[in-house]
Amino acid sequence: MLPKINRIKKKKDFETIFKNSKIFKNNLFIFRMARNNLGLNRFGFVVSKKVSNKAVVRNKIRRRLSEIIKAEINNIKNGTDLIIIALPGIEKKEFSEIKKSIEEALTKCLNL
Repeated sequence: MLPKINRIKKKKDFETIFKNSKIFKNNLFIFRMARNNLGLNRFGFVVSKKVSNKAVVRNKIRRRLSEIIKAEINNIKNGTDLIIIALPGIEKKEFSEIKKSIEEALTKCLNL
């Protein structure tokens, strides 16, 4: 699980990031990235009912995303807020496929 200081929890923070972010997309995710002045990285995850009506499945996806980001957190420049929005179809993918997809998307969006 991500440390508390690296999580975006407040609705106000989510709204600010949604307004002032760059958007990157692949087949499993939409990434919304914005700069912050905090000197640390923060992450938020959105898994809607469009992905699955079952809370168990949505929470499993959220936990998987959190673990992948936890492993990759050192490769991301400090001062970044990133919201990862899961798209329908992710619930059928294996962990390794999701990890590979996130790693590719992170290298793509952080190099721009």
